Amino acid sequence: MNSKLIAMTAMMAAGASAAASDAPDGMRPNPNVIVILADDLGYGDIGCYGSRFISTPNIDALAREGVRFTNAYAPASTSSPSRYSLLTGKYAWRRNVGILPADAPLTIGSDELTLPALFRRNGYATALVGKWHLGLGSPDRPVDFNSSIAGGPLDVGFDYAYFFPATNDRVPCVYIENDRVEGLDPSDPIEVSYRHKVGSDPTGKENPELLTLKPIWGHDATIVNGISRIGWMSGGHNARWDDSQMAGNLLSHLLDYVEAHKDRPFFVYYAPNNAHEPRVPSAPFRGKSAAGIYGDVIEEFDYCVGELVAALKERDLYDNTIIVVTSDNAPMIKEGYDDGAFENIGFHDPYGDMRGEKYSLYEGGTRVPFVYSWPAGLDRPFEQTQRFGFLDLKSTLAGLLGFSLTEAEAADGVDGSALFTSVSAPVYREYILTQNNGGDIALRLGDWKYIAPRRGAGSELYNLAADPHELHDLSLACPQESRKFRKIIERDSLGRGK
Repeated sequence: MNSKLIAMTAMMAAGASAAASDAPDGMRPNPNVIVILADDLGYGDIGCYGSRFISTPNIDALAREGVRFTNAYAPASTSSPSRYSLLTGKYAWRRNVGILPADAPLTIGSDELTLPALFRRNGYATALVGKWHLGLGSPDRPVDFNSSIAGGPLDVGFDYAYFFPATNDRVPCVYIENDRVEGLDPSDPIEVSYRHKVGSDPTGKENPELLTLKPIWGHDATIVNGISRIGWMSGGHNARWDDSQMAGNLLSHLLDYVEAHKDRPFFVYYAPNNAHEPRVPSAPFRGKSAAGIYGDVIEEFDYCVGELVAALKERDLYDNTIIVVTSDNAPMIKEGYDDGAFENIGFHDPYGDMRGEKYSLYEGGTRVPFVYSWPAGLDRPFEQTQRFGFLDLKSTLAGLLGFSLTEAEAADGVDGSALFTSVSAPVYREYILTQNNGGDIALRLGDWKYIAPRRGAGSELYNLAADPHELHDLSLACPQESRKFRKIIERDSLGRGK
């Protein structure tokens, strides 16, 4: 058991206020809430979404007993913008948030009512376990990985955080517990740069003979565990992670947290590394999937979900725990490394027969699996076909649990809680807006999908009912629809964007 967690639990329990007791009629108050955000997991990667070559029995069971959304959207087609929107309820393009290096300053204001801050205000213990990728430090005080790290998860509503700073293909390849790098030897300080080489560690570009995984492009800097990364680092050798143990290590800390907080309501944002590159599954999962190494890391992710569910059941917490399983964006099967994923994926389709992938504004880039489970708060399982964007998760959980939330605190979010309790719920917002990494936007309104003009390209318009693969651009054939979308963008670009 993690002694820091136990001590923290005692301190917080002594001063905790009662959690919300005004939950809607018929629902038990104070459910635990765990939001599981996979990394680069595709719409078609889960059995309950049609996968025949990747086995995901644990997520499938949650869907079978809960609500499976067929039209759920990540706010963006890349990591940092989606995570920013999830935690703040704000469109990331308002802050020009794109994919961040690990030494970028914190993108979330410490005065914002984030998703964890909302739960903390209502008496919950709050934790992050996994990927952060939203910046650390500030422009005036850049992050120093050798001392107390200010400007991070603890500053935006989390009481406890065990995380890696950016992505598993970026330096520094270390874990941070709360505000300190775990296992750092002070005599071997960390230095990080995304602009030039630091230190004398070998790099993929200079020492390809040392690589166990060949990079494709942009991933040829400092080598850690035989894998070259984006960016350069020196020092911190005792603190560096083992890629093959990442999923298990994060799971272990998650289960420790559940055990330490089993006697009070908690909110956990669990953000594992699977299925992001570099894909290095632990030994029991290597070669396990019928979809190659890509499927291996997804089956490892499903195993972690199953272990979490088992731990909740053992502690009699499962029935009154809300679990959400989704993904930050779609995958790109061959991106940074030549790991054989593309060549060995076989007949598996990660994109659910949709056009687009990671970075894309098409459906295949942002429509994601989304499973919701709450046995004590759900009369019966069902499939939800209405559109939902998890930008709205903060407002939606507030609605489900009876938390107060002002319009300013909701930001761009809208309460979609009716979709989580009724298969026949009305449409909860006018349209769903998604973005790519550069802040270009697309709107889904009814059966129509509009992609706004962007650098080097004009607008695009599709009717998804007639053309689900987005093959036939109707922007010239249906000018009245294009004008309607342009007016929506003009109307809402400075407003709340509903």
